Amino acid sequence: MVPVAPPDRPTAPPPAGLPPARGPITERLFASLGHAPHDLRWQLGAGDGLDDQDDLHLALYCCYELHYRGLRGVDPEWEWEPSLLAVRRQLEHGFLADLRAAVGPVSVDPVAVVPRLWDMAGGGAGPSLSDWVAARADLGQVRELAIHRSAYQLKEADPHTWGIPRLAGRPKAAMVAIQAEEYGDGVAEDMHASLFAGTMTALGLDPAVSYLDRIPGVTLATTNLISLLGLHRRWRGALVGHLALFEMTSVGPMSRYAEGLRRLGVADAGRRFYEVHVDADEGHQHVAADDLVAGLLEDEPDLAPDVIFGAACLGALDERFSRYLL
Repeated sequence: MVPVAPPDRPTAPPPAGLPPARGPITERLFASLGHAPHDLRWQLGAGDGLDDQDDLHLALYCCYELHYRGLRGVDPEWEWEPSLLAVRRQLEHGFLADLRAAVGPVSVDPVAVVPRLWDMAGGGAGPSLSDWVAARADLGQVRELAIHRSAYQLKEADPHTWGIPRLAGRPKAAMVAIQAEEYGDGVAEDMHASLFAGTMTALGLDPAVSYLDRIPGVTLATTNLISLLGLHRRWRGALVGHLALFEMTSVGPMSRYAEGLRRLGVADAGRRFYEVHVDADEGHQHVAADDLVAGLLEDEPDLAPDVIFGAACLGALDERFSRYLL
C-alpha cells in the first residue's frame, strides 16, 4: 500500500505542459516538441520573431525546462537533441545581444568588484515593487505578483545550483552554504520553493497549476537569465555576480513584502516565505560578497568583468520587470 502524505506536507508541482504559442518561434518549436525527437533543420533569421520578446523568452524558457524537470508530454530525449540545442543557442544569442545593449561594456579591477557590488546593492534603480506592496497593493495585485514570480520561485535555487560543479575551493563552499539554506537544509517543508507554494496557496492560487500562459516575456527573461548563466560554464563569473547581488538586495524588499501581506491579513503560512528570506539573506549577503565573489576573484581575477556583468543584468531586467508590472 502506498503511503499518503499528510495534507500539510508540500508536494512538488508536476512538470508544466506546453502553453499556447505566442508567435512564429513558439508555434514551430511546440509543434516539433509534440513529436519524437528529430532533426529540426531550423535556422532562425531576422524575420523569424527574434525581436518579439514574448515569443523568444517563452521559447527559451521551455527549452531550459527540459534541463530541469521537463515538460509534460514532451519526450525527455529532446533535452540533448543537437538540432534543438542549436535553436536554443540562436535564441540565447538574441537574448545576450539585448543584455549587452542594456548593460553596456564592463571594465573593472578585481579589487574593486566587491565595493562596486555593495554600491549597486545600495543604489537601486527604478521603481520599488516592495514599497508598493508594503503600502498600497491590494490582494489582486499581490496575487498577480505571485503568478509572475512563480516561474522562478517554484524552482528557487535550482538555476544557481548549476554553478556549484563549475567552482572550486572557497567560492564553491560559499555557494554550497547559500544553496543549502535555500533548500531548507534538507527539510522539504523548509525549502524556499515549498514556502512559496504555501504563499500561493494562502493567496488562493494553485502552485500545482502552471501559469506559463499568463506570464509575459519581460518576467520570463528574469528567470531565463539565471538559466543561461548557470548552464554555460563560460558565464560562471556572471552567475556568481548575479547570485551575489541577488542576496545583497534581498533583506529590505523581503521585509516589505512580508509587511504588505500582513497589512492585507494574509495568514502566517503565506508570509513565511518572505520572513525566512529576511533572516537567511542577512547572512547570505556577506557570504556572497566576502567568500563567493572575493574567493572566485582570488582564483580567477580575469572573471571580474563577468561578475559585474551578471549583477548588472540582474538590475536591468528587474527594473524592466518592475516598471512593467507597476
